Amino acid sequence: MRKLFTIIILIFAFAFISQAQQITDTLNIKKHLGKTVTLCDYVSGIKIVADTLTLLNMGGIYPHQKFTVAIKGNRIQLDWANLKGKHLCATGVLILYKNQLEIVALEPRQIVVN
Repeated sequence: MRKLFTIIILIFAFAFISQAQQITDTLNIKKHLGKTVTLCDYVSGIKIVADTLTLLNMGGIYPHQKFTVAIKGNRIQLDWANLKGKHLCATGVLILYKNQLEIVALEPRQIVVN
C-alpha cells in the first residue's frame, strides 16, 4: 500500500511540474509560442490601462522589454506601487501581441512575486 501511495504521489508531482515549462534561454523563446511556460524577470514598468487590464514590462523598459505580462480582470491583487524592481514569475500561454512576447494572467496562481 505504501508503494502504491508513493507511486501515485510521484505521478501527480510529475504531472504538475510538466504543466508549465520554465524558460531560461530567452534567445530561443519564440519556439515556445502557444505553450504554457513560466517566465521570470524583474518588473521594469507598470501601466494600468483600465480597471481590468494592467501591463507589466519585464526585463526592460518599454518598448525594449523582454516580454509583457498582461493581467486581465480584477482577481489578481498586487501591491502595484511597490512592484517595480521586484522579481516576478508569470505562468501562462506564451503569445505574440504586436510582435512582442506576452503572457496573459487571469488567476492569482499565475503570478509569483519573489
